[in-house]
Amino acid sequence: MRYFMGLDNGGTTTKAALYDATGREIGVSSRDTRMLTPRPGWTERDMDEMWDANCAVIREVLDKTGVDPADVAGVAVCGHGKGLYLWGKDGRPARNGIISTDNRAYAYPVKWQADGTEARAFALSCQHVMACQPVALLAWLKDNEPEVLGNIQWLFECKDYVRFRLTGEARAEITDYSGANLVNLHTRQYDDALLDCFGLGFIRPALPPLCHSLDIAGHVTAEAAARCGLMEGTPVAGGMFDIDACAVAVNVLDERNICMIAGTWSINEYLRREPVTDGRVRMNSLFALPEYYLIEESSPTSAGNNEWFVRNLLPEVRAAAKANGRSVYDEMNAWVGSIPPGEFVPIFHPFLMASNAHPNAKGSFIGLDVGHTRAHLVKSVYEGIVYCHRDHLEKLLATRETPPDCIRLAGGAARSAVWTQMFADILGLPVETVDANETGALGCAIAAAAAVGAYPSLVAAGRAMCPIGRRVEPNMEAHAAYDRRYQLYKKISACLDPLWDDMQRCVEGR
Repeated sequence: MRYFMGLDNGGTTTKAALYDATGREIGVSSRDTRMLTPRPGWTERDMDEMWDANCAVIREVLDKTGVDPADVAGVAVCGHGKGLYLWGKDGRPARNGIISTDNRAYAYPVKWQADGTEARAFALSCQHVMACQPVALLAWLKDNEPEVLGNIQWLFECKDYVRFRLTGEARAEITDYSGANLVNLHTRQYDDALLDCFGLGFIRPALPPLCHSLDIAGHVTAEAAARCGLMEGTPVAGGMFDIDACAVAVNVLDERNICMIAGTWSINEYLRREPVTDGRVRMNSLFALPEYYLIEESSPTSAGNNEWFVRNLLPEVRAAAKANGRSVYDEMNAWVGSIPPGEFVPIFHPFLMASNAHPNAKGSFIGLDVGHTRAHLVKSVYEGIVYCHRDHLEKLLATRETPPDCIRLAGGAARSAVWTQMFADILGLPVETVDANETGALGCAIAAAAAVGAYPSLVAAGRAMCPIGRRVEPNMEAHAAYDRRYQLYKKISACLDPLWDDMQRCVEGR
Protein backbone atom coordinates (compact mmCIF):
# COMPACT_ATOMS: atom_id res chain seq x y z
CA MET A 1 0.00 0.00 0.00
CA ARG A 2 1.17 3.56 -0.73
CA TYR A 3 1.10 6.24 1.94
CA PHE A 4 1.54 10.01 1.84
CA MET A 5 3.12 12.10 4.57
CA GLY A 6 2.31 15.69 5.47
CA LEU A 7 4.51 17.84 7.69
CA ASP A 8 2.98 20.91 9.31
CA ASN A 9 5.19 23.48 11.03
CA GLY A 10 3.20 26.02 13.00
CA GLY A 11 4.57 28.76 15.20
CA THR A 12 5.36 26.44 18.11
CA THR A 13 4.22 22.95 17.08
CA THR A 14 5.60 20.53 14.51
CA LYS A 15 3.43 17.66 13.27
CA ALA A 16 3.85 14.70 10.96
CA ALA A 17 0.84 12.71 9.79
CA LEU A 18 0.55 9.73 7.49
CA TYR A 19 -2.45 9.09 5.23
CA ASP A 20 -3.58 6.45 2.81
CA ALA A 21 -4.99 7.19 -0.64
CA THR A 22 -8.52 7.71 0.75
CA GLY A 23 -7.39 10.42 3.18
CA ARG A 24 -7.66 8.11 6.20
CA GLU A 25 -5.25 9.16 8.93
CA ILE A 26 -2.92 6.26 9.71
CA GLY A 27 -0.96 8.01 12.42
CA VAL A 28 0.18 11.37 13.68
CA SER A 29 2.99 12.64 15.86
CA SER A 30 3.46 16.10 17.35
CA ARG A 31 6.22 17.95 19.15
CA ASP A 32 6.35 21.45 20.60
CA THR A 33 9.24 23.79 19.97
CA ARG A 34 10.11 26.66 22.25
CA MET A 35 8.87 30.13 21.39
CA LEU A 36 11.71 32.45 22.33
CA THR A 37 10.68 35.96 23.43
CA PRO A 38 13.90 37.90 24.01
CA ARG A 39 11.95 41.18 24.11
CA PRO A 40 8.26 42.15 24.25
CA GLY A 41 6.70 41.69 20.83
CA TRP A 42 9.52 39.43 19.55
CA THR A 43 8.80 35.78 18.81
CA GLU A 44 11.62 33.53 17.60
CA ARG A 45 12.64 29.87 17.47
CA ASP A 46 15.88 27.93 17.33
CA MET A 47 16.12 26.65 13.73
CA ASP A 48 18.19 23.60 14.65
CA GLU A 49 15.65 22.66 17.32
CA MET A 50 12.92 23.02 14.71
CA TRP A 51 14.74 20.66 12.33
CA ASP A 52 15.30 18.18 15.17
CA ALA A 53 11.55 18.29 15.90
CA ASN A 54 10.71 17.49 12.27
CA CYS A 55 13.07 14.52 12.27
CA ALA A 56 11.62 13.31 15.57
CA VAL A 57 7.96 13.44 14.51
CA ILE A 58 8.68 11.72 11.18
CA ARG A 59 10.49 8.89 12.93
CA GLU A 60 7.81 8.66 15.64
CA VAL A 61 4.91 8.39 13.20
CA LEU A 62 6.73 5.70 11.23
CA ASP A 63 7.52 3.79 14.42
CA LYS A 64 3.98 4.12 15.80
CA THR A 65 2.27 2.99 12.62
CA GLY A 66 4.76 0.32 11.62
CA VAL A 67 4.63 1.57 8.03
CA ASP A 68 7.65 0.58 5.98
CA PRO A 69 9.42 3.78 4.86
CA ALA A 70 9.62 2.25 1.37
CA ASP A 71 5.80 2.51 1.23
CA VAL A 72 5.83 6.30 1.77
CA ALA A 73 5.31 7.41 -1.81
CA GLY A 74 5.74 11.13 -1.22
CA VAL A 75 6.10 13.90 1.33
CA ALA A 76 4.99 17.52 1.31
CA VAL A 77 5.57 20.26 3.87
CA CYS A 78 3.53 23.27 4.93
CA GLY A 79 4.26 25.90 7.54
CA HIS A 80 3.24 29.27 8.80
CA GLY A 81 3.64 32.03 6.28
CA LYS A 82 5.52 35.28 6.75
CA GLY A 83 8.26 35.35 9.37
CA LEU A 84 11.89 34.84 8.34
CA TYR A 85 14.30 31.88 8.32
CA LEU A 86 17.82 32.76 7.20
CA TRP A 87 20.46 30.21 6.19
CA GLY A 88 24.05 31.36 6.46
CA LYS A 89 26.95 31.07 4.06
CA ASP A 90 28.72 29.09 6.78
CA GLY A 91 26.20 26.25 6.41
CA ARG A 92 24.36 27.14 9.61
CA PRO A 93 21.26 29.19 10.49
CA ALA A 94 22.26 32.84 10.28
CA ARG A 95 20.22 33.68 13.40
CA ASN A 96 17.10 32.43 15.16
CA GLY A 97 14.07 32.01 12.96
CA ILE A 98 11.44 34.73 13.34
CA ILE A 99 7.85 33.52 13.76
CA SER A 100 4.83 35.12 12.08
CA THR A 101 3.53 36.54 15.39
CA ASP A 102 6.59 38.81 15.70
CA ASN A 103 5.83 42.54 15.89
CA ARG A 104 9.29 44.10 16.24
CA ALA A 105 9.06 45.74 12.80
CA TYR A 106 5.68 47.40 13.44
CA ALA A 107 7.02 50.88 12.62
CA TYR A 108 8.08 50.01 9.05
CA PRO A 109 4.61 49.39 7.55
CA VAL A 110 3.40 52.58 9.24
CA LYS A 111 6.27 54.56 7.72
CA TRP A 112 5.89 52.93 4.28
CA GLN A 113 2.18 53.65 4.23
CA ALA A 114 2.80 57.31 5.07
CA ASP A 115 5.57 57.89 2.49
CA GLY A 116 3.89 56.07 -0.41
CA THR A 117 6.18 53.01 -0.41
CA GLU A 118 3.32 50.65 0.29
CA ALA A 119 1.23 52.03 -2.57
CA ARG A 120 4.12 51.58 -5.01
CA ALA A 121 4.71 48.04 -3.78
CA PHE A 122 0.99 47.19 -3.86
CA ALA A 123 0.87 47.88 -7.60
CA LEU A 124 3.28 44.95 -8.02
CA SER A 125 2.58 42.59 -5.12
CA CYS A 126 -1.17 43.28 -4.56
CA GLN A 127 -0.46 43.24 -0.81
CA HIS A 128 -0.47 45.63 2.08
CA VAL A 129 2.68 45.35 4.17
CA MET A 130 2.58 43.53 7.49
CA ALA A 131 5.13 43.83 10.28
CA CYS A 132 5.76 40.08 10.22
CA GLN A 133 6.50 39.87 6.49
CA PRO A 134 10.11 39.27 5.40
CA VAL A 135 10.40 42.72 3.84
CA ALA A 136 9.65 44.50 7.13
CA LEU A 137 11.83 42.11 9.14
CA LEU A 138 14.73 42.50 6.70
CA ALA A 139 14.45 46.27 6.92
CA TRP A 140 14.57 45.94 10.71
CA LEU A 141 17.64 43.68 10.51
CA LYS A 142 19.31 46.15 8.17
CA ASP A 143 18.91 48.87 10.80
CA ASN A 144 19.46 46.79 13.94
CA GLU A 145 21.48 43.64 13.11
CA PRO A 146 23.47 44.57 9.98
CA GLU A 147 26.13 41.96 10.79
CA VAL A 148 23.59 39.21 10.01
CA LEU A 149 22.97 40.38 6.46
CA GLY A 150 26.46 39.71 5.15
CA ASN A 151 26.21 36.03 6.07
CA ILE A 152 22.89 35.24 4.33
CA GLN A 153 23.05 32.52 1.68
CA TRP A 154 19.32 31.74 1.49
CA LEU A 155 16.18 33.53 2.58
CA PHE A 156 13.58 30.91 3.50
CA GLU A 157 10.01 30.82 4.60
CA CYS A 158 9.24 28.30 7.36
CA LYS A 159 8.37 25.19 5.34
CA ASP A 160 10.95 25.92 2.64
CA TYR A 161 13.65 25.77 5.29
CA VAL A 162 12.37 22.35 6.45
CA ARG A 163 12.24 21.05 2.87
CA PHE A 164 15.80 22.34 2.34
CA ARG A 165 16.99 20.33 5.33
CA LEU A 166 15.20 17.24 3.96
CA THR A 167 16.51 17.52 0.40
CA GLY A 168 19.55 19.80 0.38
CA GLU A 169 17.82 21.71 -2.46
CA ALA A 170 17.05 25.40 -1.94
CA ARG A 171 13.65 26.19 -3.46
CA ALA A 172 11.07 28.93 -2.90
CA GLU A 173 7.57 27.51 -3.26
CA ILE A 174 5.41 30.19 -4.78
CA THR A 175 2.31 30.20 -2.54
CA ASP A 176 4.49 31.24 0.41
CA TYR A 177 6.76 33.71 -1.37
CA SER A 178 3.85 35.33 -3.19
CA GLY A 179 2.38 36.11 0.26
CA ALA A 180 5.59 37.70 1.51
CA ASN A 181 5.72 40.89 -0.62
CA LEU A 182 8.64 39.31 -2.53
CA VAL A 183 6.86 38.34 -5.78
CA ASN A 184 5.15 40.37 -8.50
CA LEU A 185 1.70 38.77 -8.64
CA HIS A 186 1.17 39.89 -12.23
CA THR A 187 4.34 38.28 -13.62
CA ARG A 188 4.52 35.54 -10.93
CA GLN A 189 8.24 36.17 -10.61
CA TYR A 190 10.62 38.01 -8.32
CA ASP A 191 10.78 41.68 -9.23
CA ASP A 192 13.82 43.87 -8.59
CA ALA A 193 11.59 46.96 -8.66
CA LEU A 194 9.54 45.51 -5.80
CA LEU A 195 12.64 44.84 -3.70
CA ASP A 196 13.94 48.30 -4.47
CA CYS A 197 10.72 49.82 -3.11
CA PHE A 198 11.75 48.57 0.32
CA GLY A 199 15.46 49.25 -0.10
CA LEU A 200 16.18 45.50 -0.18
CA GLY A 201 17.78 44.96 -3.57
CA PHE A 202 20.84 43.48 -1.81
CA ILE A 203 18.82 40.39 -0.83
CA ARG A 204 18.04 39.32 -4.42
CA PRO A 205 20.91 36.75 -4.68
CA ALA A 206 19.59 35.02 -1.54
CA LEU A 207 16.11 34.36 -2.96
CA PRO A 208 15.92 30.65 -3.93
CA PRO A 209 14.59 29.55 -7.34
CA LEU A 210 10.78 29.52 -7.42
CA CYS A 211 8.85 26.27 -7.64
CA HIS A 212 5.19 25.22 -7.42
CA SER A 213 3.19 23.24 -4.88
CA LEU A 214 3.07 20.05 -6.90
CA ASP A 215 6.62 20.19 -8.28
CA ILE A 216 8.99 17.53 -7.00
CA ALA A 217 11.37 19.98 -5.34
CA GLY A 218 13.93 17.40 -4.26
CA HIS A 219 14.42 13.98 -2.71
CA VAL A 220 15.29 12.95 0.82
CA THR A 221 19.07 12.92 1.20
CA ALA A 222 21.07 10.16 2.83
CA GLU A 223 21.90 12.46 5.74
CA ALA A 224 18.24 13.41 6.30
CA ALA A 225 17.13 9.78 5.91
CA ALA A 226 19.49 8.72 8.68
CA ARG A 227 18.02 11.41 10.95
CA CYS A 228 14.30 11.02 10.25
CA GLY A 229 13.80 7.43 9.11
CA LEU A 230 12.42 8.10 5.63
CA MET A 231 13.97 6.28 2.67
CA GLU A 232 16.76 8.06 0.87
CA GLY A 233 15.35 9.25 -2.45
CA THR A 234 11.74 9.69 -1.27
CA PRO A 235 10.23 12.47 -3.41
CA VAL A 236 9.41 15.73 -1.63
CA ALA A 237 6.85 18.03 -3.25
CA GLY A 238 7.05 21.80 -3.13
CA GLY A 239 4.29 21.91 -0.53
CA MET A 240 2.51 25.12 0.35
CA PHE A 241 1.72 27.95 2.71
CA ASP A 242 -0.27 26.39 5.59
CA ILE A 243 -3.37 28.42 4.77
CA ASP A 244 -3.36 26.88 1.29
CA ALA A 245 -2.94 23.43 2.83
CA CYS A 246 -5.95 23.96 5.08
CA ALA A 247 -8.04 25.17 2.12
CA VAL A 248 -7.05 22.02 0.24
CA ALA A 249 -7.90 19.86 3.24
CA VAL A 250 -11.42 21.33 3.54
CA ASN A 251 -11.89 20.99 -0.23
CA VAL A 252 -12.03 24.71 -0.96
CA LEU A 253 -10.75 24.15 -4.49
CA ASP A 254 -13.17 26.43 -6.32
CA GLU A 255 -14.89 29.77 -5.75
CA ARG A 256 -18.07 28.60 -4.01
CA ASN A 257 -17.02 28.45 -0.35
CA ILE A 258 -14.93 30.45 2.12
CA CYS A 259 -12.27 28.78 4.23
CA MET A 260 -11.78 29.94 7.83
CA ILE A 261 -8.91 28.69 9.95
CA ALA A 262 -9.14 29.34 13.67
CA GLY A 263 -5.62 28.59 14.83
CA THR A 264 -2.91 30.92 16.08
CA TRP A 265 -3.92 33.14 13.17
CA SER A 266 -7.41 34.15 12.13
CA ILE A 267 -7.28 33.11 8.47
CA ASN A 268 -10.22 33.96 6.23
CA GLU A 269 -9.87 33.26 2.52
CA TYR A 270 -11.47 32.33 -0.78
CA LEU A 271 -10.36 31.60 -4.33
CA ARG A 272 -10.72 34.04 -7.20
CA ARG A 273 -9.48 34.08 -10.76
CA GLU A 274 -8.25 37.67 -10.49
CA PRO A 275 -6.63 39.46 -7.55
CA VAL A 276 -8.47 42.22 -5.69
CA THR A 277 -6.38 45.23 -6.64
CA ASP A 278 -8.34 48.13 -5.11
CA GLY A 279 -6.80 47.72 -1.66
CA ARG A 280 -9.94 46.48 0.09
CA VAL A 281 -8.33 43.24 1.30
CA ARG A 282 -5.04 42.81 3.09
CA MET A 283 -3.55 40.06 0.99
CA ASN A 284 -3.64 38.46 -2.43
CA SER A 285 -1.33 35.53 -3.08
CA LEU A 286 -0.97 32.75 -5.61
CA PHE A 287 -2.86 29.57 -4.75
CA ALA A 288 -1.75 25.96 -5.11
CA LEU A 289 -4.00 25.73 -8.19
CA PRO A 290 -2.31 28.04 -10.71
CA GLU A 291 -5.59 29.34 -12.16
CA TYR A 292 -6.57 30.87 -8.81
CA TYR A 293 -5.46 33.64 -6.51
CA LEU A 294 -6.01 33.28 -2.78
CA ILE A 295 -7.84 36.32 -1.39
CA GLU A 296 -7.01 36.59 2.28
CA GLU A 297 -7.87 38.61 5.36
CA SER A 298 -5.83 37.53 8.36
CA SER A 299 -4.24 38.47 11.67
CA PRO A 300 -2.74 36.54 14.63
CA THR A 301 -5.94 37.01 16.64
CA SER A 302 -7.66 33.63 16.77
CA ALA A 303 -7.53 30.50 18.93
CA GLY A 304 -4.00 31.24 20.11
CA ASN A 305 -5.69 33.67 22.51
CA ASN A 306 -7.69 30.77 23.91
CA GLU A 307 -4.51 28.75 24.44
CA TRP A 308 -3.06 31.65 26.43
CA PHE A 309 -6.21 31.79 28.57
CA VAL A 310 -6.05 28.05 29.31
CA ARG A 311 -2.34 28.10 30.09
CA ASN A 312 -2.38 31.14 32.37
CA LEU A 313 -5.85 31.31 33.91
CA LEU A 314 -7.10 27.71 34.00
CA PRO A 315 -4.07 25.62 35.06
CA GLU A 316 -5.88 23.81 37.89
CA VAL A 317 -8.95 23.21 35.69
CA ARG A 318 -6.68 21.64 33.09
CA ALA A 319 -4.95 19.48 35.70
CA ALA A 320 -8.25 18.33 37.22
CA ALA A 321 -9.73 17.52 33.82
CA LYS A 322 -6.67 15.47 32.91
CA ALA A 323 -6.83 13.58 36.21
CA ASN A 324 -10.46 12.70 35.42
CA GLY A 325 -9.68 11.54 31.89
CA ARG A 326 -11.26 14.61 30.31
CA SER A 327 -9.99 17.53 28.28
CA VAL A 328 -9.95 21.06 29.65
CA TYR A 329 -11.67 22.02 26.40
CA ASP A 330 -14.61 19.76 27.29
CA GLU A 331 -14.96 21.72 30.53
CA MET A 332 -14.74 25.05 28.72
CA ASN A 333 -17.27 24.02 26.10
CA ALA A 334 -19.69 23.02 28.88
CA TRP A 335 -19.23 26.41 30.55
CA VAL A 336 -19.85 28.27 27.31
CA GLY A 337 -22.87 26.13 26.47
CA SER A 338 -24.45 27.00 29.82
CA ILE A 339 -24.57 30.73 29.04
CA PRO A 340 -27.38 31.76 26.64
CA PRO A 341 -26.49 33.87 23.58
CA GLY A 342 -28.50 36.82 24.94
CA GLU A 343 -26.65 37.03 28.26
CA PHE A 344 -24.08 39.80 28.39
CA VAL A 345 -20.47 38.78 28.80
CA PRO A 346 -17.49 41.15 28.70
CA ILE A 347 -16.22 42.19 25.28
CA PHE A 348 -12.87 40.57 24.58
CA HIS A 349 -10.45 41.88 21.96
CA PRO A 350 -8.18 38.97 20.92
CA PHE A 351 -5.06 41.07 20.48
CA LEU A 352 -2.65 39.23 22.78
CA MET A 353 -0.11 38.65 20.00
CA ALA A 354 -1.02 41.36 17.48
CA SER A 355 -4.09 43.04 16.07
CA ASN A 356 -6.06 43.76 12.91
CA ALA A 357 -7.27 47.04 14.46
CA HIS A 358 -4.09 48.99 15.29
CA PRO A 359 -0.38 48.06 15.02
CA ASN A 360 0.13 48.36 18.79
CA ALA A 361 -3.27 47.21 20.11
CA LYS A 362 -3.29 44.88 23.12
CA GLY A 363 -5.79 42.32 24.35
CA SER A 364 -8.55 43.51 26.67
CA PHE A 365 -11.71 42.54 28.53
CA ILE A 366 -14.22 45.42 28.64
CA GLY A 367 -17.38 45.35 30.75
CA LEU A 368 -16.35 43.16 33.68
CA ASP A 369 -18.49 43.32 36.80
CA VAL A 370 -18.62 41.47 40.11
CA GLY A 371 -21.15 38.97 38.80
CA HIS A 372 -18.88 37.63 36.08
CA THR A 373 -17.13 34.29 36.54
CA ARG A 374 -14.39 32.51 34.65
CA ALA A 375 -17.12 30.83 32.61
CA HIS A 376 -18.23 34.27 31.40
CA LEU A 377 -14.62 35.12 30.51
CA VAL A 378 -14.24 31.89 28.56
CA LYS A 379 -17.34 32.74 26.57
CA SER A 380 -15.94 36.26 26.08
CA VAL A 381 -12.79 34.76 24.57
CA TYR A 382 -14.77 32.45 22.27
CA GLU A 383 -16.99 35.35 21.15
CA GLY A 384 -14.20 37.88 20.69
CA ILE A 385 -12.24 35.52 18.47
CA VAL A 386 -15.29 34.97 16.24
CA TYR A 387 -15.99 38.72 16.15
CA CYS A 388 -12.49 39.26 14.80
CA HIS A 389 -13.08 36.57 12.15
CA ARG A 390 -16.33 38.36 11.23
CA ASP A 391 -14.49 41.67 10.86
CA HIS A 392 -12.18 40.01 8.33
CA LEU A 393 -15.07 38.18 6.65
CA GLU A 394 -16.98 41.39 5.99
CA LYS A 395 -14.03 42.73 4.03
CA LEU A 396 -13.95 39.56 1.93
CA LEU A 397 -17.69 39.54 1.28
CA ALA A 398 -17.47 43.11 -0.02
CA THR A 399 -15.25 41.83 -2.84
CA ARG A 400 -17.53 38.97 -3.93
CA GLU A 401 -20.39 39.20 -6.38
CA THR A 402 -22.21 36.25 -4.80
CA PRO A 403 -22.42 35.04 -1.19
CA PRO A 404 -20.63 31.82 -0.31
CA ASP A 405 -22.49 28.54 -0.07
CA CYS A 406 -20.96 28.05 3.37
CA ILE A 407 -17.96 28.61 5.60
CA ARG A 408 -15.57 25.65 5.74
CA LEU A 409 -14.07 25.83 9.23
CA ALA A 410 -10.70 24.33 10.22
CA GLY A 411 -8.43 24.68 13.22
CA GLY A 412 -8.98 24.15 16.93
CA ALA A 413 -12.41 25.81 17.04
CA ALA A 414 -13.77 23.31 14.52
CA ARG A 415 -13.33 20.53 17.10
CA SER A 416 -15.80 22.24 19.46
CA ALA A 417 -19.49 21.83 18.64
CA VAL A 418 -20.48 24.82 20.77
CA TRP A 419 -17.82 27.04 19.20
CA THR A 420 -18.73 25.89 15.69
CA GLN A 421 -22.36 26.83 16.38
CA MET A 422 -21.16 30.21 17.63
CA PHE A 423 -19.31 30.76 14.34
CA ALA A 424 -22.53 30.02 12.42
CA ASP A 425 -24.62 32.26 14.68
CA ILE A 426 -22.24 35.23 14.73
CA LEU A 427 -21.45 35.05 11.00
CA GLY A 428 -25.04 34.31 10.00
CA LEU A 429 -23.87 31.64 7.53
CA PRO A 430 -23.85 27.82 7.45
CA VAL A 431 -20.62 26.27 8.68
CA GLU A 432 -19.17 22.93 7.62
CA THR A 433 -16.28 21.24 9.39
CA VAL A 434 -13.97 18.48 8.26
CA ASP A 435 -13.50 15.10 9.92
CA ALA A 436 -9.74 15.54 10.10
CA ASN A 437 -7.53 16.12 13.11
CA GLU A 438 -4.64 17.74 11.24
CA THR A 439 -5.90 19.81 8.33
CA GLY A 440 -2.51 21.30 7.44
CA ALA A 441 -0.84 17.90 7.28
CA LEU A 442 -3.79 16.43 5.38
CA GLY A 443 -3.61 19.21 2.77
CA CYS A 444 0.08 18.43 2.33
CA ALA A 445 -0.60 14.70 1.97
CA ILE A 446 -3.20 15.46 -0.70
CA ALA A 447 -0.62 17.57 -2.54
CA ALA A 448 1.98 14.80 -2.22
CA ALA A 449 -0.49 12.28 -3.67
CA ALA A 450 -1.14 14.52 -6.67
CA ALA A 451 2.56 15.37 -7.08
CA VAL A 452 3.65 11.72 -7.38
CA GLY A 453 0.81 10.86 -9.76
CA ALA A 454 -1.48 8.90 -7.44
CA TYR A 455 -4.23 11.22 -8.70
CA PRO A 456 -4.33 13.13 -12.00
CA SER A 457 -4.76 16.52 -10.32
CA LEU A 458 -4.99 18.29 -6.99
CA VAL A 459 -8.76 18.63 -7.48
CA ALA A 460 -9.12 14.87 -8.01
CA ALA A 461 -6.95 14.14 -4.97
CA GLY A 462 -8.96 16.56 -2.85
CA ARG A 463 -12.25 15.03 -3.96
CA ALA A 464 -11.01 11.56 -2.94
CA MET A 465 -9.22 12.46 0.29
CA CYS A 466 -11.24 15.31 1.94
CA PRO A 467 -13.66 14.05 4.63
CA ILE A 468 -16.29 16.83 4.89
CA GLY A 469 -18.14 16.53 8.20
CA ARG A 470 -21.23 18.05 9.77
CA ARG A 471 -23.07 21.16 8.55
CA VAL A 472 -24.29 23.67 11.15
CA GLU A 473 -27.01 26.18 10.30
CA PRO A 474 -27.14 29.60 12.02
CA ASN A 475 -29.75 30.37 14.66
CA MET A 476 -30.94 33.78 13.48
CA GLU A 477 -32.37 34.74 16.89
CA ALA A 478 -28.93 34.16 18.41
CA HIS A 479 -27.42 36.01 15.44
CA ALA A 480 -29.41 39.14 16.36
CA ALA A 481 -28.16 39.01 19.98
CA TYR A 482 -24.57 38.50 18.92
CA ASP A 483 -24.84 41.23 16.31
CA ARG A 484 -25.56 43.85 18.99
CA ARG A 485 -22.41 42.84 20.86
CA TYR A 486 -20.39 42.73 17.65
CA GLN A 487 -21.27 46.36 16.96
CA LEU A 488 -20.15 47.16 20.52
CA TYR A 489 -16.92 45.21 19.89
CA LYS A 490 -16.14 47.47 16.92
CA LYS A 491 -17.05 50.70 18.74
CA ILE A 492 -14.84 49.86 21.71
CA SER A 493 -11.97 49.01 19.41
CA ALA A 494 -12.28 52.38 17.66
CA CYS A 495 -12.42 54.21 21.00
CA LEU A 496 -9.22 52.53 22.20
CA ASP A 497 -7.21 53.24 19.04
CA PRO A 498 -5.82 56.62 20.24
CA LEU A 499 -4.33 54.99 23.37
CA TRP A 500 -2.20 52.25 21.88
CA ASP A 501 0.82 54.28 20.77
CA ASP A 502 1.07 55.79 24.27
CA MET A 503 0.95 52.29 25.76
CA GLN A 504 3.66 51.06 23.36
CA ARG A 505 5.93 53.87 24.52
CA CYS A 506 5.38 52.70 28.10
CA VAL A 507 6.12 49.08 27.10
CA GLU A 508 9.38 50.21 25.52
CA GLY A 509 10.25 52.38 28.52
CA ARG A 510 10.07 55.63 26.55
